[in-house]
Amino acid sequence: MSDWNGDSRDRFGHGGMAARGRGGRPHAEPPLPPHMSPRPSVPGPRGHDGYDGYGPGEVYGGGRGRGGPGPGDYRRPGGGRRFKRMIVTLLVVILAISVGTYFWADSQLRREVDLGKVEDRPETGSGTNYLVVGSDSREGMTAQDKKNLHTGSAAGKRTDSMMILHVGSNGNTVISLPRDSWVTIPAFKGSETGRQYPATRNKLNAAYSMDGAPLLVRTVEYNTGLKIDHYAEIGFGGFAKIVDAVGGVEMNLPRAIKDEKSGADLRAGKQTLDGSQALAFVRTRYALAQSDLDRTKNQQKFLSALANQTATPSTLLNPFKLYPVMGAGLDTLVVDKDMSLWNVGSMFFAMKDIQGGEGKQMNMPIAGSAPMGSLSWDMPKVKQLVSQLKNDEKVTVKGNR
Repeated sequence: MSDWNGDSRDRFGHGGMAARGRGGRPHAEPPLPPHMSPRPSVPGPRGHDGYDGYGPGEVYGGGRGRGGPGPGDYRRPGGGRRFKRMIVTLLVVILAISVGTYFWADSQLRREVDLGKVEDRPETGSGTNYLVVGSDSREGMTAQDKKNLHTGSAAGKRTDSMMILHVGSNGNTVISLPRDSWVTIPAFKGSETGRQYPATRNKLNAAYSMDGAPLLVRTVEYNTGLKIDHYAEIGFGGFAKIVDAVGGVEMNLPRAIKDEKSGADLRAGKQTLDGSQALAFVRTRYALAQSDLDRTKNQQKFLSALANQTATPSTLLNPFKLYPVMGAGLDTLVVDKDMSLWNVGSMFFAMKDIQGGEGKQMNMPIAGSAPMGSLSWDMPKVKQLVSQLKNDEKVTVKGNR
Protein backbone atom coordinates (compact mmCIF):
# COMPACT_ATOMS: atom_id res chain seq x y z
CA MET A 1 0.00 0.00 0.00
CA SER A 2 2.81 2.32 0.72
CA ASP A 3 3.77 2.27 -2.97
CA TRP A 4 0.38 3.62 -4.00
CA ASN A 5 0.01 6.12 -1.17
CA GLY A 6 3.19 7.98 -2.12
CA ASP A 7 3.52 10.67 -4.79
CA SER A 8 2.36 9.19 -8.09
CA ARG A 9 5.44 10.65 -9.81
CA ASP A 10 7.43 7.82 -8.19
CA ARG A 11 5.83 5.31 -10.56
CA PHE A 12 5.11 7.26 -13.68
CA GLY A 13 8.35 8.93 -14.75
CA HIS A 14 9.16 12.06 -12.77
CA GLY A 15 12.18 11.00 -10.85
CA GLY A 16 11.14 7.48 -9.99
CA MET A 17 12.21 4.11 -11.31
CA ALA A 18 10.28 4.57 -14.57
CA ALA A 19 12.41 7.60 -15.38
CA ARG A 20 15.53 5.51 -14.82
CA GLY A 21 14.56 2.98 -17.45
CA ARG A 22 15.55 -0.62 -17.45
CA GLY A 23 18.42 -1.58 -15.24
CA GLY A 24 18.02 1.59 -13.23
CA ARG A 25 19.86 3.77 -15.79
CA PRO A 26 18.64 7.33 -15.95
CA HIS A 27 17.48 8.79 -19.27
CA ALA A 28 16.47 12.38 -20.04
CA GLU A 29 13.07 13.49 -21.13
CA PRO A 30 12.85 15.26 -24.48
CA PRO A 31 13.04 19.05 -24.09
CA LEU A 32 9.69 20.76 -23.65
CA PRO A 33 8.43 23.10 -26.42
CA PRO A 34 9.34 26.77 -25.90
CA HIS A 35 5.74 27.75 -25.03
CA MET A 36 5.60 25.31 -22.12
CA SER A 37 7.29 25.75 -18.78
CA PRO A 38 8.31 22.86 -16.56
CA ARG A 39 6.39 22.32 -13.39
CA PRO A 40 8.26 23.44 -10.31
CA SER A 41 10.23 20.81 -8.56
CA VAL A 42 8.60 19.29 -5.53
CA PRO A 43 11.11 18.77 -2.77
CA GLY A 44 10.91 15.59 -0.86
CA PRO A 45 13.13 13.16 0.96
CA ARG A 46 15.10 10.62 -0.97
CA GLY A 47 13.31 7.38 0.05
CA HIS A 48 12.98 3.77 -0.77
CA ASP A 49 10.58 4.62 -3.56
CA GLY A 50 13.40 6.33 -5.53
CA TYR A 51 12.19 9.94 -5.34
CA ASP A 52 15.30 12.16 -5.49
CA GLY A 53 13.91 15.66 -5.17
CA TYR A 54 14.13 16.65 -8.88
CA GLY A 55 11.08 18.10 -10.57
CA PRO A 56 9.81 17.56 -14.12
CA GLY A 57 12.49 18.22 -16.72
CA GLU A 58 15.24 17.93 -14.09
CA VAL A 59 16.08 14.27 -14.35
CA TYR A 60 19.80 14.18 -13.82
CA GLY A 61 20.51 17.23 -15.99
CA GLY A 62 17.99 16.39 -18.74
CA GLY A 63 15.53 18.82 -20.35
CA ARG A 64 15.50 22.46 -19.21
CA GLY A 65 16.51 21.78 -15.64
CA ARG A 66 19.32 23.14 -13.57
CA GLY A 67 22.25 23.70 -15.95
CA GLY A 68 20.77 21.58 -18.73
CA PRO A 69 20.67 23.01 -22.28
CA GLY A 70 17.34 24.18 -23.58
CA PRO A 71 15.93 24.32 -27.10
CA GLY A 72 18.33 26.22 -29.44
CA ASP A 73 21.28 25.64 -27.09
CA TYR A 74 22.56 22.57 -28.90
CA ARG A 75 25.60 24.06 -30.71
CA ARG A 76 28.66 22.29 -32.02
CA PRO A 77 31.40 22.64 -29.42
CA GLY A 78 34.18 25.04 -30.44
CA GLY A 79 32.33 26.35 -33.53
CA GLY A 80 33.03 30.00 -32.70
CA ARG A 81 36.72 29.33 -32.18
CA ARG A 82 37.00 27.49 -35.49
CA PHE A 83 35.32 30.37 -37.34
CA LYS A 84 37.76 32.87 -35.81
CA ARG A 85 40.70 30.68 -36.78
CA MET A 86 39.40 30.50 -40.36
CA ILE A 87 39.14 34.32 -40.56
CA VAL A 88 42.64 34.81 -39.15
CA THR A 89 44.05 32.21 -41.55
CA LEU A 90 42.34 33.87 -44.51
CA LEU A 91 43.72 37.29 -43.57
CA VAL A 92 47.23 35.86 -43.19
CA VAL A 93 47.00 34.23 -46.63
CA ILE A 94 45.76 37.47 -48.25
CA LEU A 95 48.55 39.43 -46.58
CA ALA A 96 51.17 36.89 -47.70
CA ILE A 97 49.88 37.01 -51.29
CA SER A 98 49.85 40.82 -51.27
CA VAL A 99 53.40 41.06 -49.91
CA GLY A 100 54.61 38.37 -52.29
CA THR A 101 52.97 40.11 -55.25
CA TYR A 102 54.55 43.44 -54.31
CA PHE A 103 58.08 42.04 -54.12
CA TRP A 104 57.61 39.99 -57.29
CA ALA A 105 56.30 43.00 -59.22
CA ASP A 106 59.00 45.28 -57.81
CA SER A 107 61.66 42.83 -59.00
CA GLN A 108 60.29 43.01 -62.56
CA LEU A 109 61.09 46.70 -62.99
CA ARG A 110 64.10 47.41 -65.20
CA ARG A 111 65.96 50.09 -63.26
CA GLU A 112 68.42 50.98 -65.99
CA VAL A 113 68.47 54.79 -66.02
CA ASP A 114 70.84 56.59 -63.66
CA LEU A 115 69.58 60.15 -63.18
CA GLY A 116 72.65 60.76 -61.03
CA LYS A 117 74.60 61.17 -64.26
CA VAL A 118 72.48 64.14 -65.35
CA GLU A 119 74.51 67.35 -65.10
CA ASP A 120 73.57 70.90 -64.05
CA ARG A 121 70.17 70.04 -62.61
CA PRO A 122 67.54 72.64 -61.60
CA GLU A 123 66.36 73.03 -58.02
CA THR A 124 63.69 70.65 -56.76
CA GLY A 125 60.18 72.06 -56.57
CA SER A 126 56.98 70.85 -54.92
CA GLY A 127 55.19 67.74 -56.12
CA THR A 128 56.68 64.93 -58.21
CA ASN A 129 57.60 65.18 -61.90
CA TYR A 130 57.76 62.13 -64.16
CA LEU A 131 59.13 62.09 -67.70
CA VAL A 132 57.05 59.41 -69.44
CA VAL A 133 58.51 58.22 -72.74
CA GLY A 134 57.23 55.90 -75.43
CA SER A 135 60.12 54.63 -77.53
CA ASP A 136 60.17 52.84 -80.86
CA SER A 137 62.27 50.06 -79.34
CA ARG A 138 61.60 46.70 -80.99
CA GLU A 139 63.45 44.76 -78.31
CA GLY A 140 62.15 41.22 -77.89
CA MET A 141 59.90 41.41 -80.95
CA THR A 142 59.93 38.67 -83.58
CA ALA A 143 59.76 39.34 -87.30
CA GLN A 144 56.08 38.43 -87.18
CA ASP A 145 55.48 40.82 -84.27
CA LYS A 146 57.04 43.66 -86.26
CA LYS A 147 54.87 42.81 -89.24
CA ASN A 148 51.67 42.59 -87.17
CA LEU A 149 52.38 45.88 -85.38
CA HIS A 150 53.61 47.72 -88.50
CA THR A 151 56.75 48.84 -86.68
CA GLY A 152 59.34 48.28 -89.37
CA SER A 153 62.78 46.95 -88.48
CA ALA A 154 64.86 50.06 -87.80
CA ALA A 155 67.83 49.43 -85.53
CA GLY A 156 68.27 51.16 -82.18
CA LYS A 157 65.47 53.18 -80.60
CA ARG A 158 64.12 56.71 -80.66
CA THR A 159 61.51 58.57 -78.66
CA ASP A 160 58.08 58.28 -80.18
CA SER A 161 56.23 60.24 -77.49
CA MET A 162 57.22 62.30 -74.44
CA MET A 163 55.15 63.69 -71.58
CA ILE A 164 55.79 65.44 -68.30
CA LEU A 165 53.40 64.20 -65.60
CA HIS A 166 53.23 66.44 -62.53
CA VAL A 167 51.64 64.86 -59.46
CA GLY A 168 50.79 67.47 -56.83
CA SER A 169 48.32 68.55 -54.18
CA ASN A 170 46.56 71.06 -56.45
CA GLY A 171 45.67 68.65 -59.20
CA ASN A 172 47.74 66.52 -61.55
CA THR A 173 48.91 67.85 -64.91
CA VAL A 174 50.16 66.03 -67.98
CA ILE A 175 52.04 68.06 -70.61
CA SER A 176 52.90 66.53 -73.97
CA LEU A 177 56.23 67.50 -75.48
CA PRO A 178 56.01 67.32 -79.29
CA ARG A 179 58.97 65.32 -80.49
CA ASP A 180 59.50 67.96 -83.21
CA SER A 181 60.01 70.69 -80.60
CA TRP A 182 62.95 72.98 -81.54
CA VAL A 183 65.15 73.10 -78.45
CA THR A 184 68.73 73.49 -77.26
CA ILE A 185 70.54 70.23 -76.61
CA PRO A 186 73.16 71.24 -74.02
CA ALA A 187 76.81 70.26 -74.14
CA PHE A 188 77.39 66.76 -72.80
CA LYS A 189 79.97 64.03 -72.38
CA GLY A 190 79.13 60.83 -74.24
CA SER A 191 78.32 58.02 -71.83
CA GLU A 192 79.97 55.43 -74.08
CA THR A 193 82.58 57.39 -76.04
CA GLY A 194 83.68 59.72 -73.26
CA ARG A 195 83.88 62.48 -75.83
CA GLN A 196 82.70 66.01 -75.09
CA TYR A 197 79.97 67.27 -77.42
CA PRO A 198 79.07 70.96 -77.84
CA ALA A 199 75.59 72.41 -77.38
CA THR A 200 73.41 72.42 -80.48
CA ARG A 201 69.91 73.33 -81.64
CA ASN A 202 67.83 70.42 -82.84
CA LYS A 203 64.54 68.60 -82.49
CA LEU A 204 63.81 67.27 -78.98
CA ASN A 205 63.78 63.60 -79.99
CA ALA A 206 67.36 63.97 -81.29
CA ALA A 207 68.63 64.17 -77.70
CA TYR A 208 67.60 60.58 -76.99
CA SER A 209 69.20 59.24 -80.16
CA MET A 210 72.44 61.08 -79.31
CA ASP A 211 73.00 59.71 -75.80
CA GLY A 212 69.89 58.02 -74.45
CA ALA A 213 67.67 58.79 -71.48
CA PRO A 214 70.12 60.85 -69.35
CA LEU A 215 70.68 63.37 -72.15
CA LEU A 216 66.94 63.51 -72.90
CA VAL A 217 66.25 64.30 -69.22
CA ARG A 218 68.97 66.92 -69.18
CA THR A 219 67.60 68.51 -72.37
CA VAL A 220 64.07 68.71 -70.94
CA GLU A 221 65.38 70.20 -67.68
CA TYR A 222 67.65 72.66 -69.52
CA ASN A 223 64.83 74.00 -71.71
CA THR A 224 62.12 74.10 -69.04
CA GLY A 225 63.94 74.68 -65.73
CA LEU A 226 61.80 71.90 -64.21
CA LYS A 227 63.56 69.09 -62.37
CA ILE A 228 62.54 65.58 -63.42
CA ASP A 229 62.23 63.26 -60.40
CA HIS A 230 61.53 59.98 -62.19
CA TYR A 231 61.83 58.50 -65.66
CA ALA A 232 59.66 55.76 -67.23
CA GLU A 233 59.94 54.36 -70.76
CA ILE A 234 58.12 51.61 -72.63
CA GLY A 235 58.69 50.25 -76.13
CA PHE A 236 56.31 49.20 -78.90
CA GLY A 237 56.07 45.54 -77.92
CA GLY A 238 55.48 46.15 -74.21
CA PHE A 239 52.81 48.74 -74.95
CA ALA A 240 50.82 46.32 -77.14
CA LYS A 241 51.16 43.51 -74.57
CA ILE A 242 49.74 45.65 -71.75
CA VAL A 243 46.72 46.63 -73.84
CA ASP A 244 46.02 42.99 -74.72
CA ALA A 245 46.52 41.91 -71.09
CA VAL A 246 43.73 44.23 -69.88
CA GLY A 247 41.43 42.94 -72.62
CA GLY A 248 41.72 46.01 -74.87
CA VAL A 249 40.93 49.66 -74.19
CA GLU A 250 37.61 51.31 -75.02
CA MET A 251 37.87 54.54 -77.01
CA ASN A 252 35.34 56.84 -78.65
CA LEU A 253 36.89 58.21 -81.84
CA PRO A 254 35.36 61.40 -83.26
CA ARG A 255 36.24 60.34 -86.79
CA ALA A 256 37.66 57.42 -88.74
CA ILE A 257 41.45 57.14 -89.00
CA LYS A 258 43.36 55.44 -91.81
CA ASP A 259 47.16 55.66 -91.87
CA GLU A 260 49.18 53.20 -93.91
CA LYS A 261 52.46 54.01 -92.16
CA SER A 262 51.19 53.30 -88.65
CA GLY A 263 48.77 50.60 -89.78
CA ALA A 264 45.74 52.42 -88.34
CA ASP A 265 42.41 51.55 -89.95
CA LEU A 266 39.83 52.57 -87.36
CA ARG A 267 36.18 53.53 -87.71
CA ALA A 268 34.54 56.46 -85.98
CA GLY A 269 32.61 55.90 -82.75
CA LYS A 270 32.95 53.80 -79.59
CA GLN A 271 35.08 50.66 -79.91
CA THR A 272 37.59 48.52 -78.05
CA LEU A 273 41.14 48.69 -79.40
CA ASP A 274 43.43 45.68 -79.05
CA GLY A 275 47.20 46.01 -78.70
CA SER A 276 47.92 46.29 -82.41
CA GLN A 277 45.15 48.83 -83.02
CA ALA A 278 46.13 50.87 -79.96
CA LEU A 279 49.75 51.12 -81.03
CA ALA A 280 48.70 52.20 -84.53
CA PHE A 281 46.38 54.82 -83.01
CA VAL A 282 48.98 56.47 -80.77
CA ARG A 283 51.58 56.46 -83.57
CA THR A 284 49.31 57.97 -86.22
CA ARG A 285 50.43 61.38 -87.45
CA TYR A 286 50.13 61.53 -91.23
CA ALA A 287 46.35 61.14 -91.18
CA LEU A 288 45.94 64.07 -88.79
CA ALA A 289 45.50 67.75 -89.56
CA GLN A 290 48.21 69.08 -87.23
CA SER A 291 50.44 66.05 -87.35
CA ASP A 292 52.53 66.11 -84.16
CA LEU A 293 50.17 68.23 -82.03
CA ASP A 294 47.07 66.15 -82.82
CA ARG A 295 49.14 63.04 -82.29
CA THR A 296 50.11 64.06 -78.77
CA LYS A 297 46.45 64.73 -77.95
CA ASN A 298 45.54 61.20 -79.04
CA GLN A 299 48.37 59.78 -76.94
CA GLN A 300 47.13 61.61 -73.86
CA LYS A 301 43.56 60.43 -74.39
CA PHE A 302 44.62 56.85 -74.86
CA LEU A 303 47.00 56.68 -71.89
CA SER A 304 44.35 58.23 -69.64
CA ALA A 305 41.80 55.66 -70.84
CA LEU A 306 44.31 52.84 -70.29
CA ALA A 307 45.06 54.04 -66.75
CA ASN A 308 41.35 54.48 -66.03
CA GLN A 309 40.67 50.89 -67.07
CA THR A 310 43.73 49.37 -65.37
CA ALA A 311 43.59 51.14 -61.99
CA THR A 312 40.25 49.61 -60.97
CA PRO A 313 39.27 47.16 -58.20
CA SER A 314 38.22 44.60 -60.83
CA THR A 315 41.85 44.49 -62.01
CA LEU A 316 43.82 45.25 -58.85
CA LEU A 317 41.89 42.80 -56.64
CA ASN A 318 41.64 40.01 -59.22
CA PRO A 319 44.87 37.99 -59.41
CA PHE A 320 43.73 36.38 -62.68
CA LYS A 321 43.81 39.85 -64.28
CA LEU A 322 46.47 41.56 -62.17
CA TYR A 323 49.27 39.05 -62.77
CA PRO A 324 48.94 39.03 -66.59
CA VAL A 325 48.88 42.83 -66.69
CA MET A 326 51.93 43.14 -64.44
CA GLY A 327 53.74 40.35 -66.26
CA ALA A 328 53.08 41.99 -69.62
CA GLY A 329 54.06 45.49 -68.61
CA LEU A 330 56.57 45.60 -65.79
CA ASP A 331 59.35 43.61 -67.44
CA THR A 332 59.22 45.93 -70.46
CA LEU A 333 59.12 49.13 -68.39
CA VAL A 334 62.50 50.87 -68.18
CA VAL A 335 62.72 53.23 -65.19
CA ASP A 336 65.30 55.17 -63.20
CA LYS A 337 67.24 53.50 -60.40
CA ASP A 338 65.24 55.22 -57.66
CA MET A 339 61.83 54.36 -59.10
CA SER A 340 59.66 52.17 -56.87
CA LEU A 341 56.54 50.17 -57.59
CA TRP A 342 54.72 52.77 -55.49
CA ASN A 343 55.85 55.47 -57.95
CA VAL A 344 54.58 53.38 -60.87
CA GLY A 345 51.20 53.09 -59.15
CA SER A 346 51.20 56.83 -58.47
CA MET A 347 51.69 57.48 -62.18
CA PHE A 348 48.73 55.31 -63.17
CA PHE A 349 46.39 56.72 -60.54
CA ALA A 350 47.38 60.28 -61.47
CA MET A 351 46.49 59.56 -65.10
CA LYS A 352 43.22 57.99 -63.92
CA ASP A 353 42.37 61.15 -61.95
CA ILE A 354 43.09 63.29 -64.99
CA GLN A 355 40.78 61.11 -67.07
CA GLY A 356 38.12 61.64 -64.40
CA GLY A 357 38.39 65.43 -64.68
CA GLU A 358 40.55 66.00 -61.58
CA GLY A 359 43.52 67.42 -63.47
CA LYS A 360 44.69 69.03 -66.68
CA GLN A 361 45.90 67.74 -70.03
CA MET A 362 47.75 70.04 -72.38
CA ASN A 363 50.46 70.41 -74.99
CA MET A 364 53.52 72.50 -74.33
CA PRO A 365 52.60 76.07 -75.42
CA ILE A 366 53.71 76.57 -79.04
CA ALA A 367 54.62 79.92 -80.63
CA GLY A 368 54.94 78.76 -84.23
CA SER A 369 57.05 76.86 -86.71
CA ALA A 370 60.85 76.57 -86.63
CA PRO A 371 63.63 75.14 -88.86
CA MET A 372 63.43 71.59 -90.22
CA GLY A 373 59.64 71.53 -89.92
CA SER A 374 59.87 71.77 -86.13
CA LEU A 375 57.86 73.72 -83.54
CA SER A 376 59.12 76.55 -81.31
CA TRP A 377 57.86 76.89 -77.74
CA ASP A 378 56.13 79.99 -76.42
CA MET A 379 58.80 80.68 -73.79
CA PRO A 380 56.92 83.31 -71.70
CA LYS A 381 54.08 80.83 -71.27
CA VAL A 382 56.51 77.98 -70.64
CA LYS A 383 58.18 79.95 -67.83
CA GLN A 384 54.78 80.72 -66.25
CA LEU A 385 53.76 77.07 -66.53
CA VAL A 386 56.98 75.84 -64.93
CA SER A 387 56.63 78.35 -62.10
CA GLN A 388 53.13 77.07 -61.32
CA LEU A 389 54.33 73.46 -61.38
CA LYS A 390 57.36 74.17 -59.18
CA ASN A 391 55.19 75.88 -56.57
CA ASP A 392 52.51 73.18 -56.91
CA GLU A 393 49.91 75.78 -57.88
CA LYS A 394 46.86 75.17 -59.98
CA VAL A 395 47.87 75.35 -63.65
CA THR A 396 46.15 78.24 -65.46
CA VAL A 397 48.43 78.40 -68.50
CA LYS A 398 46.77 77.17 -71.68
CA GLY A 399 48.66 75.02 -74.13
CA ASN A 400 47.89 74.18 -77.73
CA ARG A 401 44.81 71.98 -77.58
